[in-house]
Amino acid sequence: MNRRIVLLILFFYSSIITAQNFNSMEMFYVTLEKGDAKPLQKIAVKESNEKIKWGHEITLYPSIEYQTIEGIGGAFNEVGGEALSSLPEKQQDEVMQHLFHSDNAGFTFCRTAIGSSDFGLDAYSYSNSPNDFEMKEFSIERDQKYVLPYIKKAIDVQPNLLLFASPWSPPAWMKTSNSITGLTKETNQLKNDKKVYQAYANYFTKYIKSYQRAGVNIDRICVQNENDANTKYPSCVMPPQQMIELSTKYILPTFKKEKVNTKVFAGTFRTAEQLDLIEFLTLKNAEKLAGVGIQYTNPLVITDAIKMNPTLKMFHTEGHCYNGKNSTEEANHRLEEVAKYINSGVSNFCYWNMILNETTESGWEWPQNSLINIDREKKTIKYNPDYNAMYIISHFIQPGDVRIASNSQRPMITVKSPSGKIKIIIHNTDPQEAVYRIHLNGDTKKVILPKESITAITL
Repeated sequence: MNRRIVLLILFFYSSIITAQNFNSMEMFYVTLEKGDAKPLQKIAVKESNEKIKWGHEITLYPSIEYQTIEGIGGAFNEVGGEALSSLPEKQQDEVMQHLFHSDNAGFTFCRTAIGSSDFGLDAYSYSNSPNDFEMKEFSIERDQKYVLPYIKKAIDVQPNLLLFASPWSPPAWMKTSNSITGLTKETNQLKNDKKVYQAYANYFTKYIKSYQRAGVNIDRICVQNENDANTKYPSCVMPPQQMIELSTKYILPTFKKEKVNTKVFAGTFRTAEQLDLIEFLTLKNAEKLAGVGIQYTNPLVITDAIKMNPTLKMFHTEGHCYNGKNSTEEANHRLEEVAKYINSGVSNFCYWNMILNETTESGWEWPQNSLINIDREKKTIKYNPDYNAMYIISHFIQPGDVRIASNSQRPMITVKSPSGKIKIIIHNTDPQEAVYRIHLNGDTKKVILPKESITAITL
């Protein structure tokens, strides 16, 4: 068979594949004016011969693959658990179905706090007896009231839920300030003491084993949330060098001895004022940790980190919390934020508070956004615009999908499922319907996207 015939056969085969891809196209979208428990709408694929505006091109390279996706989700917290518990059982189940069932948002990758976060009802830890180095008085009793029931309801709906955890602060007696919260007269740090380091390793071990006994598996921990933070709510400053020493000399050996399989990640790092992620990567023994957790991080720093260590495992730990307004304008930036992390090589995206009460506030009177607000007295459930955005992202981007190369001037994520299905999540920010041209395997198709909506296109 001569070369010309082979090329003709390959061209014919490629044309068939492309036609099949476009013929099987489906489109779904959500609007962001207001939240809706089931916001996803299917729309007929409409073609157009109109001229394409600049920036309305989508170019796909399905043979060029990047990282495997671990999942999309949000954070469990005590304030949210308390709000959820105020509802009748039937309404609680409805909320969990909307967040975690695969027919709905289908969240798969979520976070919880080790002890109190800034969205605990107040500051607490599991070890309140000073100098209890062996953790004889350790107890997760506090979490059994609101946090664990909240998590277990989610696992009932989504049994494969991946859960990670991090502390906002060690127990007060392990710190130089003797306080879980920061902004104290004394420095807000973990004591530089071998006995304290070992006690803290024991604390992590007890936490993981106690949660396992309660039916909740912690896949991974980050050693310290926002390790550069010194705040009025639970916090602890932990320089990268101290984090490495604590992890490699105490936490990892203790996990090994106690047969704890939970992975240990550095972080959570951010780029508020420092480059702790970059500093961490330059330090001896950094490679002994499983990777890093990051939030509020400039994409350029993520790129620099990958240049320093191309095999670095990075996952996302907290989305932009805003200020409790839960506005459409804020939701309009959510896909852009998610795309920033995933398109930089991160394996997931974790929204912050999934549920808050009617005040939107933390135990420290700090209002923040959430996917859902529950009015505890009226027993009403409000779904916010951010919920719609996270719903469509999580519904279509699932664990095991692989990010593929693509190009667009609009916020966009493109992945390929293990079965080969291509999924495009794109935000048409125009105030009217707009024509976009999709390029795939040398062929094109013009389609109309709904105005001011996030659209999912499957091929």
